[in-house]
Amino acid sequence: MLRLRPFSAVDADRIISWSGDETAFRRWSADIYKSYPITGADMIGFYETAARGGMFFPYTAVEDEDMVGHLIIRFPKDRSTARFGFVIVDPVRRGQGIGRQMMELAKKEAAERFGARFATLGVFADNVPALRCYLSAGFREVKTDKQEYYRIFEEEWLCIEMSTVL
Repeated sequence: MLRLRPFSAVDADRIISWSGDETAFRRWSADIYKSYPITGADMIGFYETAARGGMFFPYTAVEDEDMVGHLIIRFPKDRSTARFGFVIVDPVRRGQGIGRQMMELAKKEAAERFGARFATLGVFADNVPALRCYLSAGFREVKTDKQEYYRIFEEEWLCIEMSTVL
């Protein structure tokens, strides 16, 4: 049975290894980390700094004590709207519904533990497997007046904003 547990520093190296190349890494982390590759210590340092405000919560998804995925829940303004990010699944477990299950567990955690009423996330338009995953978990595209792009590899990557009611 899949469950989310708080991220532990010993998880970092394995999570980073799931990215593979830099393109995959950027699909997962966007432009948050300025250099590539990163180390487990880089991830741990970033998470420790981000968690100081009490609005950033990293999780590791485990099934039968085996790590299978990772995500973060953060609250950019207040606890009414959760923002999911850094969603990644172990490559050997992709295509098995782990991502959708993680999203369902994260939605439940955001609502029950933190009292959130909405959840949002961003996904790059060319990341079709992730987009399908989020749609299957009840997220819908949010139409905005202005499209958001990230500059990665001297390219402009379109980010699709999605949300769901919890």
